[in-house]
Amino acid sequence: MTIKQWPADERPREKLLRCGASRLSDAELLAIFLGSGGRGEDAVAVGRRLIGEAGGLRPLLERLQKEGRGIGPVARCRLLAGLELGSRHWQEKLSRGEGLSSPRDAGELFRCRLRDRTNEVFAAAFLDTRHRLIAFEELAQGGIDGAEVHPREIVRRCLQHNAAALLVGHNHPSGVAEPSRADQLLTERLKQALGLIDVRLLDHFIIGDGPPLSLAERGWL
Repeated sequence: MTIKQWPADERPREKLLRCGASRLSDAELLAIFLGSGGRGEDAVAVGRRLIGEAGGLRPLLERLQKEGRGIGPVARCRLLAGLELGSRHWQEKLSRGEGLSSPRDAGELFRCRLRDRTNEVFAAAFLDTRHRLIAFEELAQGGIDGAEVHPREIVRRCLQHNAAALLVGHNHPSGVAEPSRADQLLTERLKQALGLIDVRLLDHFIIGDGPPLSLAERGWL
C-alpha cells in the first residue's frame, strides 16, 4: 500500500499541516523529504529502514550531509536545504537583536551550533544587559571524550566583549546528554570566576541527541 492509499489523517504531510511538525515521528519527517518510497516500500518505511541502518536519526543526517548513499539527489538536496534553513532562521533572529527570552531559545542556539559536531566543542554566548547576543564563540575543542576549558580565558573574553551575562554549552558526541561530575565542577568554577567581574552565568547546556539539557534547570546554577 502506498502512502496515498492511507487514511488522509495518517499521511505525513496532512498530519504535519493538521498537528504540527513536532507530532511527527523521525521516519515521518524523513518521508516528507524523500517524497516517495521504492522497491515495495512506502516513504515512511524507507525512512524507518534508513534510520535503523544508521543507528539513529543523528548519525543518518551526519552521513547524508557527507554522502547521498541511500537516497536520491533530489531528496538529499531537500534535506540539506532544510537543515541549512533551520540554522539560518536562528542566525537571522539573533542578528535582528532579539533577546534570548527563554531557556528553550537559548538551548536551541547551542543545539543548532553543536549537535552535529563529531568532537566535543565548548562554546559561549556573550550577552548584553537585555540578553541580546553580542558574540558566539567556540572556546575549546577536544576529542570524542572531552575538551579542556580554562575559566580564565572565558573571563578574558567576557571583558573584551563587555558582556553582562553568559551562556555556555558543550556537546557530547556520544549523544548522551547526561552531565558528568566534571561538568558540574566546571559550572561551579565558572560561576565563581564570573562573579568576580559581575557577569552572570545564566546556564550551561549539554547537547546530545535529545533536547538540550539545562544545568540551571537541574539546580546547579
